[in-house]
Parts: sequence; structure tokens; C-alpha cells
Amino acid sequence: MTTAFGTLPDLLRERVPELAVDLDTWTRRMMRWHFGPETASPFWAARRARLGFDPLKDVDGFAALELFGLFDKAELRAAPARDLRPRGYRDRPFRVFETGGTTGPPCRIVNVTRLAYDVEIYRTVLEARGVAGGDVLAMTPSGPHAYGHFVEGLADSWRGAVHAIDFDPRWVKAALRAGGEADAYTAHLVDQTLALLAAERPSLLFTTSRLLLELAMRLPRPLHTYGIRAVCTGGTSCTAAEAEFLRAEHLPGVQWIDTYGNTLVGHALQADAAAGAPDVPGGTGHSYHLPPPFAVLKVVDPADPWREVAVGERGRVRATTLLEDLFLPNLLERDSAVRTGPHPWFPWDGVAAVRPFQEDGGANGGAVEGVY
Repeated sequence: MTTAFGTLPDLLRERVPELAVDLDTWTRRMMRWHFGPETASPFWAARRARLGFDPLKDVDGFAALELFGLFDKAELRAAPARDLRPRGYRDRPFRVFETGGTTGPPCRIVNVTRLAYDVEIYRTVLEARGVAGGDVLAMTPSGPHAYGHFVEGLADSWRGAVHAIDFDPRWVKAALRAGGEADAYTAHLVDQTLALLAAERPSLLFTTSRLLLELAMRLPRPLHTYGIRAVCTGGTSCTAAEAEFLRAEHLPGVQWIDTYGNTLVGHALQADAAAGAPDVPGGTGHSYHLPPPFAVLKVVDPADPWREVAVGERGRVRATTLLEDLFLPNLLERDSAVRTGPHPWFPWDGVAAVRPFQEDGGANGGAVEGVY
């Protein structure tokens, strides 16, 4: 099927005008918002005096965000949720989302505008692929987790039903940290999903790559026979061999749309392999691109987090989030990736062949993925 991806960058900027704002201009705007006396959150207002520089005067563009140094997640974990809400949004409703706790205690963030941006961007991508609309099966984290709320907002945008399962990813992580296994809980998630597939005919399935593999092994027949037109996965990508297995054996007639990201940085969008682009060893044929100016991914030298590696080289992912309701500068992620150049669909750098980052060739910093 021919898609409208040739015009996707322009369409995204039309749907979300903020995406057309120059990154340096947006950075200055976010400094005024997050450190202005009338709009700053208590979290950032309390830190301004001890920064050692004036973000309103000294941050003249994106590159100057290095003045903040590396962001420490421990500060976010310790912050009361209300301290994270910008004063400029004091009269707006908000929700509190939590991370899955992959690398330790969960982090909390507040949502005022971010979810609406995510929904509009992702819906535009689905429309370009010809699969927007219909009912949704959400095999996704529920409760305080942003993923489930995002899927609900997406279905609401076209008045679709969401068939959701009960899913607490932290139960699995706790079991694994205690020396147990994830098999029983994973089976519980798959059982719920199989029942909904049999009873309903959803058009879209949202889940994680890990759970898609588990579901595929227990499906009595191909997904398309249940009415599924596209599978949308998030989290960390599966291996090249796993991806090839899924496409060949379980996803005939079904589009597979993958994203890379998490609650703190958002959705890096999948770009299919461009003609003439070099193969990335260990990759799945896709690259992932996080839309600026809302967030920026850098792939950096693990020994020097301020040195960006060259295109085609592997490094550690460093992320900066620049939203009205979430400012996180220079966060070192738990992942490593290969840096890719711009793509015709998403004309900014991306990442490929994502996998857990391992310090000094050892374990990945205590990260417990479980069902991600």
C-alpha cells in the first residue's frame, strides 16, 4: 500500500504547529516558561538559585543546555507531584503518570499538554499508514502508566472503543528482583488478551515487543484473522532475529508499527529502511526518530557523555525533554543505540539497534525489563 509519508513532515507541522518552531527558539521559550516567576514549577524554581548560571540569560539555544549538567533521576523520584506542575498551569486540570520502575523506584511526572501532543503526532502517522480508526486492544501497562492513557486518548480521537487488560509491569519486576520468574504473570496477561481477541474484533493491538513475542507463541491462528490491521509496539526494540520471526510467522497481512521510548522522553517514531541506507548491524531495518523541539535524542560516548558519536557508531542514549509540563535536560538513558542520520520521513537524527546499555561490559545498571 502506498502511504503519504513523502509529505509527513509538513503534515505533522500542520497538525502540531509547535513542531515547526526552530529548536533554539523553542529552547529559549522553554527557559522563560520553566524559570519565569509566574510560570515555573516549584521544582525548577527551587533549583534556579543553585544552578550557577541564569537560564533566562545564559541559555541562548539548545547547545547551552549542557550548562545544566547531567540530570539526576533521584531528584525527580523525590519530588512531590504537585511541585512538578508549572505555575502557569495552576488553573488547568492535570494527571500524574508514573514510570515502570525499570532502573529503580518509579519516577512521577505531570501531564497537562503532553498527552494531547503525543496523540496528534501518532494519529497522523497511523493515518499516513492507512490504519487509523476502529477499536483498540490495549495489552499495555494500566493504572498510573502513561502508555495506557495514551492509547485511550488515541482511540478517543476517532471515537473508538478501548479493550484494556489489567497490567502492572512492576509486579513482574519485583518478582524478577526477588529471584523469581515472569512466566506466570506473562501468561496472565496473554490469557486476558486472547479472550478479548476472541470476543471482539479490534483493528489495532497496542503492546510491547516482549509481550508480542509471548502472544504470538500462543496464538492459535494469525492475528489478521481476528480483525487486527496493525500492531503498535512500544518500549525497547526486539532483536533482529526476533523481528524477522514475528514478521514471517505471525504478522502476515498486519502492519507492525514500532516505537522506541519511555514515559520521560516520549515516542521516537519508526522509519522504515530508506533506499540506499547502510544496514545497521543488529538492527531490525528501522530507525527511530524523536520529534524536536519537544525532545531530542543524542547518542554519546559512554566515557564522555558530552561527545556525540558519529553517524553509524554505537553509544549511550542521552535525552532532553522540552515540554511545557516536563523539562528534563541531559538524561542518560539505560539504553545504547547506533546513531543514524536524518530520514526522508523524519528529517532529524535517529537511533537504531537499541539494546540495554551495559556498564564496562557487565550488567545493565540493575535495569529489570520484565515485560518491556
